[in-house]
Amino acid sequence: MPSARQELLRLLAAKSFRLGEFKLSSGGTSDYYVDCRTTTLDARGAQLTGQVFLDQIRACGWKPEAIGGLTLGADPIVVAVAVTSGNIHGFLVRKAEKQHGTVRRIEGFSQKAARVVIVDDVCTTGASTVQAIEASREFGFHIVGVMCLVEREEANGRSAVEKAAAPAQFVSIFTANDVRKEHLAIEHDQIPSAKG
Repeated sequence: MPSARQELLRLLAAKSFRLGEFKLSSGGTSDYYVDCRTTTLDARGAQLTGQVFLDQIRACGWKPEAIGGLTLGADPIVVAVAVTSGNIHGFLVRKAEKQHGTVRRIEGFSQKAARVVIVDDVCTTGASTVQAIEASREFGFHIVGVMCLVEREEANGRSAVEKAAAPAQFVSIFTANDVRKEHLAIEHDQIPSAKG
C-alpha cells in the first residue's frame, strides 16, 4: 500500500500536472503547468494534503499553534492541516486589507507572537509566499517554518523565500520535476502494450 506522500504525488501527477504552453503569474512561459487546487480541493487529495503537511511539520519539530498563507492557493492546505491535526489552527492572509468591517488582512487565528507555519501550493518566484511571510510578521506572528506543496525550482523562488523566511526553514513537499516524472510514469503505464 502506498504511503500518503506517494499517493499525494500520484494524485498531483494525474489531476494537477499539464503539459503544453502556459503563461505564468511571473509573466514568463512554461511547457508545463501545475494547478494544485484540483488536488487540494479533491476529497481524497485534501485528506492526503493534510496528512503529508502534518507529517512534515512534525518531522521538522516546529510545533506551531497555527498554519496559514496567502489566499487562494494556501486556503485548502490550511483547512486540511487544521482538520487533520485537530490542534493546529488556521489563518488566511488577504492580498490587501479588507476595506470594511474589521479592516483586517489576517483572517481566522489571530494570537500575537504565536508560532506559525506559512504555506503555499506552488512556489515559482516565491512572491505570494514572501507576501504572506511579510504580512504575518507585520501582524506579530512568530514564523517557525515555511512550506510549499510544489516547488518549480526556477526564477530564484527558493532564495527569495529563504531570505524572507530567515531564520525559519523553507521546505518543499515535492519539486515540479517529481510531479513531471510521476505524470510521465502514469502516461507510460496507460499506453497499451504493442504485443498482441
